[in-house]
Amino acid sequence: MNKTTLLKLALAVVLLGGAGFLFARFLKQDRGVGEQEYFYDLSEQKLFAAPRESLPPIRGINDAAEDGVRAVVIASGNNPDNKAARRIAYLEKYAPELKQHLEKVRAGEAEPLPTKVRNGYRLVKRVEDETWHPLNTPQGEKILTEWNVAGPDGAYPVVCSP
Repeated sequence: MNKTTLLKLALAVVLLGGAGFLFARFLKQDRGVGEQEYFYDLSEQKLFAAPRESLPPIRGINDAAEDGVRAVVIASGNNPDNKAARRIAYLEKYAPELKQHLEKVRAGEAEPLPTKVRNGYRLVKRVEDETWHPLNTPQGEKILTEWNVAGPDGAYPVVCSP
């Protein structure tokens, strides 16, 4: 081989290696985005991050009490990275019966419930509300959808991850 061919081959190998490195870095960053989500400690009234697969309520941040519930945190679609502008759209937890069943499903000891049945045991509320509402009730449906409206800037809110 002549010098020009060797130089081209070396350049191709370097470029391919660089592309592979950047692609691996991209994949590594992408995986980390969805591993955790926001939870809210009801007694401490604070947000914290926990694994996405957690079944709420979970242990909160201050003691062994299971008072950590899933928090759907939103921000303006024009500026979702502005942490100061984030707010909690609603909170969610599972009724004890559903949580126990889902644990059995994960262990391979039970079959998943149909969505219609499951939604009767998923409970939602706003932070300021006293009462939890099943997802399949008019109040639950309202809480689930009322936050998804365009703001004054015309942008719809987006759900944020920690």
